[in-house]
Amino acid sequence: MHAQYVHDSSHTSAINVQRSLRHCLSAVAEMLYDHGYVLESVTLAQRGLAERELNALRTQAPEWAACQEILETSDAATFNAYGRFVLTATGRELMFDMFGQGAADCA
Repeated sequence: MHAQYVHDSSHTSAINVQRSLRHCLSAVAEMLYDHGYVLESVTLAQRGLAERELNALRTQAPEWAACQEILETSDAATFNAYGRFVLTATGRELMFDMFGQGAADCA
């Protein structure tokens, strides 16, 4: 008797999404640092990045736009009540998992 391998594409897809999210969060952390920001700029729900700051990042770091889109479509980031770009609870949890409590102290 042979065991059959059943491929669960939803599981593979979930793994790929999380890998993509982790890659983007890592890139975001690096881009923020490279351009004079701190992680708390996006990890604290009451802070966030204003549109002018996002525009500057898009200009200075062209890969920002792709990461921002991935984070938003996966519900790892959103705009807060003040219209500023911030990580959601999911995004903060992943950031905390990757960089520790000091990096994402609200996770």
